[in-house]
Amino acid sequence: MNVRLGLQMWGVMSSSERGRELQGSCKSMRDRIAHSPLPKHKIGKTPEYRVVYYSEDRWGFLSTLRHSAARLMEVLINCGFDPVVHGSLARGDVDVNSDVDIVIPYNIQPYEVELCLERSKLTPTSKYVIQATPSSSLKAYIELDLNGFKNISFPLTPLTPREYEFYRFGGSISYQDLIKNVRVPGVNKQLILVIPTEYGHDEYPVIGYEGYVAKVVGVSVETVRERVEVLSRRNHLGRTGVYLNYPLTINEGFDEALSTLLKGRKHKRSNTKL
Repeated sequence: MNVRLGLQMWGVMSSSERGRELQGSCKSMRDRIAHSPLPKHKIGKTPEYRVVYYSEDRWGFLSTLRHSAARLMEVLINCGFDPVVHGSLARGDVDVNSDVDIVIPYNIQPYEVELCLERSKLTPTSKYVIQATPSSSLKAYIELDLNGFKNISFPLTPLTPREYEFYRFGGSISYQDLIKNVRVPGVNKQLILVIPTEYGHDEYPVIGYEGYVAKVVGVSVETVRERVEVLSRRNHLGRTGVYLNYPLTINEGFDEALSTLLKGRKHKRSNTKL
């Protein structure tokens, strides 16, 4: 399907005026939803099942975020990339903290993404190199608004098969699925399996049901068990975070940042040997 035709089906225009309209609408809906009761979860070992009905505001907020994601994906697709939407936007269970999280889940030349954004007059507000754990892939993160609600990420070093499955674990969809209003099952950060329904979504426990969850979201049981262990540990310690969070300067490119980080690690290893 032609990308622009697909966006027209959504009623999305590429003009700056429509962009400002979407931003205003998104802020307004965030404000309304912030005062509406949303389900809150904490990780626990007691299985639970819940049926969640979405309010009109929540459906509207989901639609607005998906419009914004479609416009950003159009930019990347027209530059030759194959992005996906990841997380709550793919599942549908958005709340006031949800963002437009676009992922290019394969290795590319970082300058090509930055050049693509520049040609489309999209200016990053901040850029980071993130590494979740010492053994994880290094990833580039580009934020496109001051609040961090719109971002693009892609790996700077090869993803492991387990890391690739992580995107399916949380839920991910393609541009074609997005414009068809497809929502997919996935596990949220509270370790709740979210299965979309016509009225909202159903929630299922993950702990103790890893095999079932693996089949529903389409990943290995090992991936589910690993995520349960990681998220449960974070919940127990009362903190979240990443192993590395390296902010780039305004004129620093990802290739330069990656070179700086790798040189620093070699120097650290050399000093350790001494």
